[in-house]
Amino acid sequence: MGLTKLALKIAAPAPKIESFSGYLFIGPHPDDIEIGCGATAAKLVKNGKQVTFLILTDGRYGDGNSGGLKGDELAALRKQECIASAERLGVKDVRFLELCDGGFYNYEEMKRGIAKTVGECSPDLIFAPDPYTGRECHIDHLNAGRAASHIAYMAPYPGIMEREGAAAADVKGIAYYMTAKPNRYVKVTKEMLSLQKEALFGCHVSQFPEGSSEAKQLQMYLKLRSADFGLRSMCAHAEGFRVLGQTHMHCTPEVV
Repeated sequence: MGLTKLALKIAAPAPKIESFSGYLFIGPHPDDIEIGCGATAAKLVKNGKQVTFLILTDGRYGDGNSGGLKGDELAALRKQECIASAERLGVKDVRFLELCDGGFYNYEEMKRGIAKTVGECSPDLIFAPDPYTGRECHIDHLNAGRAASHIAYMAPYPGIMEREGAAAADVKGIAYYMTAKPNRYVKVTKEMLSLQKEALFGCHVSQFPEGSSEAKQLQMYLKLRSADFGLRSMCAHAEGFRVLGQTHMHCTPEVV
């Protein structure tokens, strides 16, 4: 580890995820939050934290088994699945931008929508997919992560947020899920992992029909991932995140 990186780690450690009271989880599609950090969301709700879900696109091009539904009908179904899934995790505040899945929207519109929600909710920490893994190829995931990053850093600046049509918010940092370089872990129990499983495979049926190869593969991945992150954080099961505070989001490229 280089001297600068070590100094930053000591002087400005990554924020501790569970130390805050308000959280905004941003999902590119109706099922991404559950996949990336569903057990963490369930834990935060259980611990009395304020949790809001913001779903950016309508998922109309989802490639699961939707019973022949397409377009507006599939988008409507996925919205209802999302509400049911969030409720299973204990989340009551679920919001939708309803942008068109597949990148068929204006990026600035996505950024403004995130800014307005941040201004309304004033979260301490924002969760979003990591757009800087080098392997993510889905345009909605990349755009969601980049737009969330932009707003997470700019949220405390009233003049900038006003130009986005939003109120300023004292955001302390961003936690990237679906990341290859986690620096913070949230220990989760089997009960929380079960809630994640029920939310995903019991509610998002249009994407993960029972017994399908997609469902089986994802269940195995989530099981292995929680064990891997648990081992790294010296517990049985965990979810991992790349967390940046305000100090890390500007002019400090040495931060992981």
